[in-house]
Amino acid sequence: MSTTRCLWCGNDPLYMEYHDLEWGKQVKDDKTLFEFMILESAQAGLSWITILKRRPQYKEAFADFDVQAVAKFTPEDVEHILTNTGVVRHRRKIETSITNAQIFIKIQEEFGSFYEYLYQFMPNRERIENNILTQKDTAVTSLESDLISKDLKKRGVKFFGSTICYAYMQAVGMVNDHLNSCTFRN
Repeated sequence: MSTTRCLWCGNDPLYMEYHDLEWGKQVKDDKTLFEFMILESAQAGLSWITILKRRPQYKEAFADFDVQAVAKFTPEDVEHILTNTGVVRHRRKIETSITNAQIFIKIQEEFGSFYEYLYQFMPNRERIENNILTQKDTAVTSLESDLISKDLKKRGVKFFGSTICYAYMQAVGMVNDHLNSCTFRN
């Protein structure tokens, strides 16, 4: 049986593995939701493959994506991360990751989990199954990404506008944007 993938992953083995095993799979645990918040925020203005290749270094630099630990990072921690050539050395993005971690925790406390917070914006509190015939049919924002990013911005989250939010929603399976012909559409 032949394998058909979404066109965006091309022939890059790392992209194909990410596409096949992670992209669009529904994530319910807050640790992974926080990981993707850091990674997608870091991606702002860059290609996803740039961040994906650096994911192991992000994991190390950001305390294995432990939101409690990242929320306590100090200015010294920021300086240390800025010396790490394995991450995008953008001071505001690094500092924002700490602030975003603090806000993430407040949201967990308010809603019980970040997952519960996110899904309050979803129709019937369920993931969206899009009908994607060709790659050009894929959206870059949605009503839900607009609402989530607007609410997060109001709470103080940065580097998480509607386009980044939609990419996040795709990554963590809040929307299924695999092509209808994709073998990995779940």
